Formats: sequence, C-alpha cells, structure tokens
Amino acid sequence: MPEEQLKWYAVHSRSRHEDVVFNGLSKKSIETFLPKVQVMSRRKDRRKRIYVPLLSGYIFVHSDLNPGQYLDILKTYGVVTIIGINGIPVPLKDSEILSLQILNGTDRTVRNQDYVKEGDRIIIRDGPLKGLTGFYLRHKGKSDKIVISLELLQRSLVVEIEDWRVEKVD
Repeated sequence: MPEEQLKWYAVHSRSRHEDVVFNGLSKKSIETFLPKVQVMSRRKDRRKRIYVPLLSGYIFVHSDLNPGQYLDILKTYGVVTIIGINGIPVPLKDSEILSLQILNGTDRTVRNQDYVKEGDRIIIRDGPLKGLTGFYLRHKGKSDKIVISLELLQRSLVVEIEDWRVEKVD
C-alpha cells in the first residue's frame, strides 16, 4: 500500500482496554500506536514508575481503512468505534500524530486539559486568579488571555495568565 494513502485514525476502546486493543490490532498486522507517559504509582510498600495511556480510551491506527480492514478493526475485542462524523471515520492531522509521538514515553508531567477555543466561556481552577470566569480570547507566546466582561457597565477587561489552568464552563 502506498504510504500517502495511509492515514491515522483514532479508535475508541472500552474503559481500560487500550493495551488489549493495541495487542489485538497488532496481531492482525494493523499498524497501531498507543502513546503512553510515565507516572509514579503508589504500591503498598513502594512507589514505582509505570506507563499509562496518554489519552485513556484511545488507540491510533495507520490504515487506508479499506472495508476489510475497517471490519477487522471494529471486530477487535475492546473496540467501541472508529472516531468520525456521522459514522464516517475522519483521519487525524499528521501534525497531531507527530506531537503524540514526541510525547510518547516522556517522563515529563502531562495533564489532560479541557479543549478550549477562542470564545469559550471558562473558569480558572487554581492559582492566584482561582474562580475568575470569562471568555478565552487567544494564545500568543507564553501567555493566554482571558476576557472578563461586566455586562452592567458594558466594559471588558483582558487578563493575561501564565501556566494557565482553565476549565470550560457549560
């Protein structure tokens, strides 16, 4: 299969079945990627470094997703679905997979964060601005900007925050 026809797809697995799905797909000769990170695990008598999935519930496959392979993936024990829109699998961007490959196996602290985009209503969960709510404006350089609007006064303030810990508000 020509390399340019192969795309990366996200496969959603049952809870805590990432390794089972990874092994099942690998046995079927499907190129599979399961990014993991090192964390400290506390045991009864000691602390130990272990590898856990970077994105729990997700495994990535590199495929042209022909009908036979599509069914092979879906029939693998532990697979829930292939991520897409309206039931049609959608490939990931190569740059996103490259970023995950760079993070794979790192011992750096990696936190899952709410996906926020410009205009989303957010709240800051810790730090000196804890509890502040506003709208996510943009990311530029090393700081992010949050807009705080005072509707009654018809005024807005922009606050720059570093090392942000924001959470999306529904």
